[in-house]
Amino acid sequence: MNTRDLVLIALFAAIIVVLGLVPPIMLPFNVPISAQTLGVMLAGVILGAKRGALAPVLVIILVAIGLPVLSGGRGGLAVFAGPTVGFLIGWVPGAYVTGQIAERFGKPAMEALPQTLGFFAASVIGGIVVVYLFGIGYLAFGAGLGLSKAFMGSLAFIPGDLIKAAIAALAGRAVMVGYPLLPYRA
Repeated sequence: MNTRDLVLIALFAAIIVVLGLVPPIMLPFNVPISAQTLGVMLAGVILGAKRGALAPVLVIILVAIGLPVLSGGRGGLAVFAGPTVGFLIGWVPGAYVTGQIAERFGKPAMEALPQTLGFFAASVIGGIVVVYLFGIGYLAFGAGLGLSKAFMGSLAFIPGDLIKAAIAALAGRAVMVGYPLLPYRA
């Protein structure tokens, strides 16, 4: 890993943190829909699997040392005792899987539509399915809700996450066109 990789990882960690400053949309049962998972999807699509997964690792370290970098100004070890910690932990494998799939569609010579659709599929599979597996799993068993309640409660977030996946796909395509050397993996 070289200096360029470290800078890109830190940059995408900063993007994830800044997306936490976007005011969340509050659902009726006092759960926020934040933009931070968009940053996780972007990290995977643009940086690839390894570097993309290290960006949310850095954010999680910042949370653990107490910095208020999560949506709503949350941070500290208390976050890891909350019922939604599975979603936070799921960011790392989510970004990794997103990156793995996106790397297959990250060839500069690809046509625009297949590449954009590939980035969208990568964002959906990694940034939604994988993150939700961890999040719903912990919510169901760690918080004692039961799998069906945790799953049904999470369905409200899917439309927003699909919009985020579309934005990540378009951004990935724009980066590929505008700066084709960025995705080259270390």
